[in-house]
Amino acid sequence: MLKMVDIEFIKKKHFREGWSIRKLSKTLEISRQAIRKAINSTDVPKYNLRKPKASPVLGQYHELIKKWLQDDETSPPKQRHTARRIFDRLVNEYGYTGAESTVRRYINIVKSKPREVFIPLTADYGEQAQIDWGKAFLTVGGTLTRVNIFCFRLRASGVAFAAAFPTEKIEAFLAGHQMAFEWLGGVPQECVYDNLKTAVVKRLDKHERQEHVLFSALRAHYLFDSKFCNPAKGNEKGSVENLVGYVRRNALVPDIGWDSFEELNSHLKGWCNKERQLRSLKWEEEKSHLQPLPMQSYVCASIRSTIVSSRSLIAFDRNHYSVPCAYVGQAVYIKALWNKVIILSRDKIIAEHIRCYDQRQVLTQVEHYLPVLEKKPRAVDQAIFVRRLGPIWDKARRLLNATNQTQYELVKILGLFKEFKEETITAAVAKSMEMNQLSFAYVRHLITNSNPPENAAVKVDLPIYLENYRARFPDLTMYDSLAPRGISI
Repeated sequence: MLKMVDIEFIKKKHFREGWSIRKLSKTLEISRQAIRKAINSTDVPKYNLRKPKASPVLGQYHELIKKWLQDDETSPPKQRHTARRIFDRLVNEYGYTGAESTVRRYINIVKSKPREVFIPLTADYGEQAQIDWGKAFLTVGGTLTRVNIFCFRLRASGVAFAAAFPTEKIEAFLAGHQMAFEWLGGVPQECVYDNLKTAVVKRLDKHERQEHVLFSALRAHYLFDSKFCNPAKGNEKGSVENLVGYVRRNALVPDIGWDSFEELNSHLKGWCNKERQLRSLKWEEEKSHLQPLPMQSYVCASIRSTIVSSRSLIAFDRNHYSVPCAYVGQAVYIKALWNKVIILSRDKIIAEHIRCYDQRQVLTQVEHYLPVLEKKPRAVDQAIFVRRLGPIWDKARRLLNATNQTQYELVKILGLFKEFKEETITAAVAKSMEMNQLSFAYVRHLITNSNPPENAAVKVDLPIYLENYRARFPDLTMYDSLAPRGISI
């Protein structure tokens, strides 16, 4: 076989100096057929095997390795043969004497498949948005929390929106859409998703889905279409797939800590505003193609009915929330938002709680139990809603216990929850204990003095024309003439 330098020499003599095939064959003592092949060869040398190379050591185990790999297809992915395990079995069970690298090369050949070809995708302005969830660990309310990031990106302009939630439940999913649409000031024609459990109840076939009824209601309100990717095909919404990591790295590093999810979302919104400015030209074009927002805002909540228990509690999402004791035994409605639980009776809000995402928790409010507490004052010492008020109240309870006033005086102090906020009453209780004057009358006195009623006298600035005015005091001696003689007033 001719080497590359020989082919180069033959080509130069033939094409530059005009040597004939006959002359080259005679001079170089190479057959004419080989000369012609060298002249017609490409610039890139290649070598084609006429038949596979022999594998004298591993060859006898080829069929056995294929069988093991075939059997693995029905096993769990984490319980299949690795190349190392196949090599060990060949050595220990069959006396294989070859190298591990030979086994690995053969396994790669057996497993090799044609690479999938991906088609570049695009969308017109206003046509499509892509949506996904991401996760991050951030300090919220002083606690390291797993935060769920709702990520939304317009396909044409690349403008992105992100919001943080403590959950991926349907209420948060709906609220994420609402926040994104209101921030954009419009709605795209369609949104693309994975097969999210919050949106998809059941896969009917390759393209059809049975959607969650609340998600369908959201689409009916904002008038956009939904489109779902094929399973395990995140590349079909690759625009938003990259957004999850981008938000984590650029908007949430470092973890400076936030007091609440509302504060965290305000931070994310500010970051999104800056990112949108970087795409201002494309954004102006995309904005003009978005559908307008509906006239009315959408309520991102799930609603269900329940009965108030004898403990004046309702059960929701594996937790219990208190309601006023007057509603015990009655049917009420629960309106669950991502951050609140609102309880209604005949369209009247009777209680509102911050939503809890722990389990088996009892969330109570003192004012819900005051009427029954006045009838059962002995329960105040161990009432769950009293024990949870904090260390200042524990100290007050023990102090009143020592003077045998707990049952009545503490109930009267708790009655102030009907008029004032908890932090105001707690501050007054703490100050009254500092003054050794813990009683209902003194606590109320402190509160009313620090919080004057609305109709109390208020200092008013004088008009300019009265600033220099000085009132003259009258001469009161004139009244002496009115008194009997000898008596001075």
